[in-house]
Formats: sequence, structure tokens, C-alpha cells
Amino acid sequence: MTLSIVLAGRNSLHSWWLGVLGCSLFAVLFYDVNLYADVALQLFFIVTCLLGWWRWRRGNAGQPLPIRRAQRPALLWMSVIALLATAGYGLLLQAYTNAYAPFVDSAVLAFSIVAQLLLMGRRIDTWPFWLLVNTISVPLYLSRGLQLTALLYAAYWVNALVSWFFWRRQLNAATLQSPLA
Repeated sequence: MTLSIVLAGRNSLHSWWLGVLGCSLFAVLFYDVNLYADVALQLFFIVTCLLGWWRWRRGNAGQPLPIRRAQRPALLWMSVIALLATAGYGLLLQAYTNAYAPFVDSAVLAFSIVAQLLLMGRRIDTWPFWLLVNTISVPLYLSRGLQLTALLYAAYWVNALVSWFFWRRQLNAATLQSPLA
């Protein structure tokens, strides 16, 4: 999974199929430590990795899918929905399961979905969301005794920051080359 995330940061198509493998392994791990929102998230990632691979491969009318910015209203409604989903799913997990940290776990789920959807569309705005998710994930996983997973997510945090700058350079270079610029 680490290679998958690094390759996503480098804008590589190969990140998607490697993500399917990594997410399958994480689903089993998170189930074992009662992080059920994370299990659901890994299943979501498996499906979206397949869709992301197809979308990046297909592109726009035969051209590679370009890096773009998301519209601010879309980012706003996605964020509001993620906050509402965090509260709703957290309440469900709290009421009906033995979930550990149901609201924190649900925040990881909800904001990861937003980040993944933005990544699938090659939106540069994916990276601040991944920074948020990884910031929440590291202490959550440490609290469950998953030191290696927490360390991995700390590395993902660094990767998200580096990737944000890398994608910004690519977006700026593409904008300068565009005849509409």
C-alpha cells in the first residue's frame, strides 16, 4: 500500500492496482482491532481503486486526465457532508457496535472518502484532505497499539505534503503550456 500511495503522489497510474492489494490487507487488520469504519473504508478503497485506475487510464477524450482544481462550492458541500457523515456514522457505531473511538474512526472514513473522490478526478485539492486524514489516523492507530500502522500513516502525511507540492508544480507547468493561459 505504501508504494501505491507514493505512486499516487507521483501521478502514476500504477498506484491504483497496488492500492487494491494494500487495502485488502488493511481491511483484515482493522477488523481484528474493532475499527469497523476503517474496514468499510478499505472496502470502499478497493472499489474506488478499480474505478480510479479505469478513469485515469481512460482520461478525457483519449488524453490523459489532467490535474485540476476542484470548484470551491464542491469542496464546501463535500466537507459539510463529511462532517455530517462523521456524526451520523459515529452515532451508529457507538450505539450498535463495540467500536473503539467511533467518531474519530468515522472522521477517518468520511474525509478519506472525500480525498479519494478528489484523487480519482486528479484534483489537487485531494492532498489537504489526505493531510487531515493522516493527522487524525496517527494517534488513532497508536491508541490501538498499531505502532507500525501509525508510523506508516505518519509517512503518508509526509507523502501528502510532498505530493501536494509536486502536483502544484505539474498544474502550474500545464497552465503555462495551455493555449488558454
